[in-house]
Amino acid sequence: MSDFTLRALDGDEVRDAARLFLAGLHLGAPKDEEWDRTGARAYQPGRTLGVFGAGDDRLIGTARSMDAELTVPGGRRLPFASVTGVAVRQDRTRRGVLTELMRAQFEDFAARQVPVAGLYVTEGSIYGRFGYGVSTLGHQYKVDTRRARLRPDVPRGGEIELLDLEEAVERLPGLYASLPAHGPGHLTRSPWWWAGLEGMFRRSDKPFVTLVHHGATGPDGFACYYADRIFDADSVLHLEALHAADSTALAGLWRHLLGVDLIDGISTSYRPADEAVPLMFEDPRSAKATGSADELWLRLVDVPAALAARAYGRGSLVLEVSDVVLPANSGRYLIDDGEVSRTERPAQLRLGVSELAMLYLGTWTARALAAAGRVEAVDAAAPALADDLFGTRTAPWCGTFF
Repeated sequence: MSDFTLRALDGDEVRDAARLFLAGLHLGAPKDEEWDRTGARAYQPGRTLGVFGAGDDRLIGTARSMDAELTVPGGRRLPFASVTGVAVRQDRTRRGVLTELMRAQFEDFAARQVPVAGLYVTEGSIYGRFGYGVSTLGHQYKVDTRRARLRPDVPRGGEIELLDLEEAVERLPGLYASLPAHGPGHLTRSPWWWAGLEGMFRRSDKPFVTLVHHGATGPDGFACYYADRIFDADSVLHLEALHAADSTALAGLWRHLLGVDLIDGISTSYRPADEAVPLMFEDPRSAKATGSADELWLRLVDVPAALAARAYGRGSLVLEVSDVVLPANSGRYLIDDGEVSRTERPAQLRLGVSELAMLYLGTWTARALAAAGRVEAVDAAAPALADDLFGTRTAPWCGTFF
């Protein structure tokens, strides 16, 4: 690291980090009013790292994180680091700057006893080498509102309330926190995350609309969208968020969305894999799946702690984990009757820490990973045993972009 200096940023340096990150996305720097109102509030103090060149006071790399909690199989919440804002100045790429940022973050997470971290990636080929693996998937749908009619047996009940921007900023954090976790992959949302969402709302050249569903016991769901109103062409409502406590709230929000005037279609992104949107409609073909995309990439910073924290199905299995970035994680682990311990017993399944992250929440099966050459089955029965242990009834889903 003789060519670089790395340290935590504060004050105006944090704004320099924001400029560098946005430049990496080919976007303009935050304006003064925008930064003063929401931009600075989106950066958790002490969590923004910066890299400077030797003899140069200009920032050449940055990464930051936010504290959260991740729901794992079994319902337990673990301390989680939401990694974002990662960028290297374009004239200093491929010189080890990103590697040093990742190393420093992992050291910080370990020191603070944060066993898991995650990010949403801009390029899928980068973060696997640092031990991150795709751990949740999101489905996309396009609903033709001219054809879509909810089935008569879809639940009814409740009322819809429309919030203006200031009301949404004030009320959504509490409402989200009051809703039950969807299942594995669910994240809590910090004040820094909500400040970032507020900034997005205020920057948008298309007004965001926020709906709240009120059920028998009070607010139990919400949705946020914006619309592309195009004359002489199809107008699309872009559903950016929808969270509901139960099937009645989910149906109530969809019922309202389908009735929005001057809209020909609804486009969704990052919906849960087990949310069977087409089955809600009399004609399932009025809601077409348009794709599936990787959502949360997970990194097990402390493999023993992460493995011990989640629940398992029945069975016994010895995993041999390899972690070249954090070698202390490497070794053999026995999962037996829900208990996890290090062991000297022979390995039945060998895998890297990235592949372990892909198994951890239950999104991928060991059999699929073995077929793709991502894991080695020393024991031919091991992939099926792993699927029995790691499988979940609820599809993992994050639903919190950062």
